[in-house]
Amino acid sequence: MYAARPLAVLALTGSLFAAALAFQNTPPAPVPHALPDPSPLTTAPPQYWRGNLHTHTLWSDGDDFPEMVVDWYKQHGYHFLALTDHNVIAEGTKWVDADANATRKTAVTKYARRFGERWLETRTVKDKAQVRLKPLAEFRSLFEEPGKFLLVPAEEITHAYAKRPVHINGINLREPIKPLDGKDAVETVRVNLRQVNEQRTKTSRVMIAFLNHPNFGWGVRAEEMLLADELRYFEVFNGHPGVRNYGDERHASCERVWDITLALRLGKHNLPVVYGLATDDSHGYHEYGVGRVNPGRGWVMVKAPFLTAETVVKGLEAGDFYASTGVVLNEITRAGDTLKLAIRTEPGVTYKTEFVATLKGTDLTGTPKVFKDKDGKETPVTGDYSPDIGKVVARSTDANPTYTLTGKELYVRAKVTSSKPHPNPYAKGDVEVAWTQPVVPDPKPQP
Repeated sequence: MYAARPLAVLALTGSLFAAALAFQNTPPAPVPHALPDPSPLTTAPPQYWRGNLHTHTLWSDGDDFPEMVVDWYKQHGYHFLALTDHNVIAEGTKWVDADANATRKTAVTKYARRFGERWLETRTVKDKAQVRLKPLAEFRSLFEEPGKFLLVPAEEITHAYAKRPVHINGINLREPIKPLDGKDAVETVRVNLRQVNEQRTKTSRVMIAFLNHPNFGWGVRAEEMLLADELRYFEVFNGHPGVRNYGDERHASCERVWDITLALRLGKHNLPVVYGLATDDSHGYHEYGVGRVNPGRGWVMVKAPFLTAETVVKGLEAGDFYASTGVVLNEITRAGDTLKLAIRTEPGVTYKTEFVATLKGTDLTGTPKVFKDKDGKETPVTGDYSPDIGKVVARSTDANPTYTLTGKELYVRAKVTSSKPHPNPYAKGDVEVAWTQPVVPDPKPQP
């Protein structure tokens, strides 16, 4: 038998039942017919975003943890960054020795101090201390801020042809790409660029790929760049001291390679322009100076309405960006046939703008050049071409230099050189520079 319930409990139960019944019979509160329209999330006009598209960490051959590298770039005013480790995207599980050398010990100490002991994950394997490398998905939320800072998944697709380096960066990748062989240097460039394009088509995700440091190991000649149909971008400047941006007595500089490539693609092969990027290719974050592989030497300024991986890539695709080692351009505009720059000047600093072009009708015939390498093997290099390829057609020291296209140019690009020394130069004596992208004359209407 059940014990009799106290009268107070019965009374309370009845009250609850009555309240529930009254609630069921209460009509719902009226819903407003319309809510006020929310404010637009993006109202600012397009602006230039500063970013680096070539950087290394302990996921490959860099000497610092990815969080520390990202932290450096964010603290130094960058808006976006691509970690481009060799043949890998920072995902999955990876452990590194905590005391492999003095630099690694320093890196671990600084890492623990910056992010705290709770963030640091360690283990011991065969009496060796190891530290876990965190994947991009795990640490990106520490840094990303809408409209302020963005991380873009990327990879340096690292390969070679006949011991000549052929390295390509894939930007905004979804999956890592394994490098493929080609029958020659041109085909090696093409098949690996094509892999990025195929992943883009498969995933419906905007991506680009560009050729890295063509003069590193004298890997890719101008004649090979101009024949790689898929090529749209390359590094005209790379901050790694071993990539030979400026060439030597036997080899063309990267700028010279750019002009030869542009002239022959436009004037002979009916191919589109190739855009020039500046990057760091940074590996070293503990010792700074000339000869070190440091961050902060070269970057791109991409114009976009807001900061997302998609708008950054689309700005690069449109050529709406410039490359820089320090010079800042407030604006680059083209109105009809007039190209105009607005340089952000600094007190006490002078600026020289050179408009570089190759005119239609210029002799595009090159003389092949072959040298013997250290093993006595004959090695072709970028050939000799007319000095009228990539010649300076106008100069200005004005803060707002302009150039009016005459229609006789195959292309025109601008280079702005300041008198300000670079704070951590690629080479001794370097000053800050900026490069605009090549433009071509508008086609004239046919009569």
